[in-house]
Order: sequence, then C-alpha cells, then structure tokens
Amino acid sequence: MILCCGEALIDMLPQGEGFAPHAGGAVFNTAIALGRLGAPASFFSGLSNDLFGTRLSAALEASKVDTAFCARSNRPTTLAFVTLTDGQATYAFYDENTAGRLLSPEDLPALPADVTALFFGGISLVSEPAADTYATLMAREASRVTMLDPNIRPGFITDPAGYRERIGRMIGLADIIKISDEDLHWLEGQGDPVDLAKGLLVKGPKLVLLTEGARGARALTATQERFVAAPKVTVADTVGAGDTFNAGVLAALEQAGALTKGADWSDDLLDTALGLGTRAAAVTVSRPGANPPWAHEL
Repeated sequence: MILCCGEALIDMLPQGEGFAPHAGGAVFNTAIALGRLGAPASFFSGLSNDLFGTRLSAALEASKVDTAFCARSNRPTTLAFVTLTDGQATYAFYDENTAGRLLSPEDLPALPADVTALFFGGISLVSEPAADTYATLMAREASRVTMLDPNIRPGFITDPAGYRERIGRMIGLADIIKISDEDLHWLEGQGDPVDLAKGLLVKGPKLVLLTEGARGARALTATQERFVAAPKVTVADTVGAGDTFNAGVLAALEQAGALTKGADWSDDLLDTALGLGTRAAAVTVSRPGANPPWAHEL
C-alpha cells in the first residue's frame, strides 16, 4: 500500500463572478489519482469534521483511498482560492489554525507492514507544526520507500531559510524525488535543469524525476537518463497535473513490484513509469480542475 502524507483542502475555483468549491490539495490529488489507477492507496493528513472535511473524506473513499490513518479534529478546513491565467493556476491560501496546519507528532499513526511506500509533498511541508510532523514521519519510516515532491509555492513560504533546511533534510532521506524545472531553480538557482536535477542525486535520492511541462518528463539515476514526451492535448488548465504524474509513476512501480528498497529500476521500467505518469497527467490537464483519470480512461 502507498500512503500519501500531506494536505487536503478545498480549491475555490473561479466560476462566473464567484468561486466554486472543489476537493483538492497536491497530496490529496496524488492519493485520488493512485486509487483511480488501481493502486492500493491510503491517506494521512489532518482532516476536519466540518462540511468541507466531510466532503474531502467522501471524495477519497469514492476513489478507493483508505482514510483510516487520518487525524480528525473540529478545526476548519484549509481553503485555496485559485486564479487562472492562460490555464496556469496561482493560489491564495487560508490556512491559519486549520486541521491540516496544526497536525502534530502526537497524531502520527503506527503503520502496518503492508504500507510499502510513503509519498510527501506540497504546502504541507511549509508551515509548522504540520511541516515538521511530516518530516518526522519521513525520518521515522526511512526503512520504507519514500517519494518527495516539493511542489513549491513561493508566495506561501514565510520562512524561506527554515523551509529550505527542512526540504534539504527530506531530499536527503527520499528514495525518489519529483521536481519541476521551476522548483529546481527556486531551490538550486540558475542553470540547466537536467544538470541541476543530477546534482540532487548526490544528496541521497536514487531516482530524480524532472517534469518539463508540455514537453514531457525525464528520469535520472546515477547511471541512467530516460525521457518520455508528453501526449499532445488541448489544455483546460494545469491544476493537478504534477500530482497525477506522481501517481502514475508510483502506480507503475507498485504494479511491477519495484516499490522496495534496493529495487532494480530498469530502463524499460522507468519508461513505463514515465509513460503512465505523462498519459495520466495529459488527461487531467484536458479537463477543468484536478480530476485524475480512472484506469479505464487510459
């Protein structure tokens, strides 16, 4: 089972003169996509008992994601108001004193042996105490495969130095890193994205996945470099694209029995994982909002 650890929130998407609520959050989207692709998926976050939290729980369960590990409280749900410019999304977050933000180490679940991999990322890694709680969980479970997608939202980061230090620790612990060229430049400065991605390998990860938008995605290891072009589609918006890509990669590795420490990720397997990730993401960007595909849609 793959445990996705991170934020679940309500995306307030533009609709006419107002906004319409949609279940979302980067890690939430990855969990939803995993469940729809047929991978055994579960979710850990701080979830509210309010109207929006109930909606998030229902959405997870409808996509066959186990919610038993979630920490429930009566605190409110995080809201993210979305602005779309030429299909590209920017966000304004309302996150103070929320169920997700105030997640603490006391909320961490004991994990059974059938949890073989953990996924972390998104804005859940920005603000304390939740960010440190997830970092603690990642360190505690380092004997299992871990994947990290920083999915950086610069406008949400109030303590860049603390955030960089935390992400640096988590990069060192992760087996797999997924990162966009924009995220790479924010973390590592200017330079060729492929060279910067290769630089992450010396920090600890075995596999770095570099997404390049409409071009496609690249997989890099100490001895391999694979590239798969993205399918050409008409883009509605990019909400959830990277999150769905993450799920496709994890689902492919899980199906191949390769989500274990020290697994051999052959060229063919990396191509398969990149292919499923890019195809699934192409479906997501072809329709409004974060609406990952079911396996039969591919």
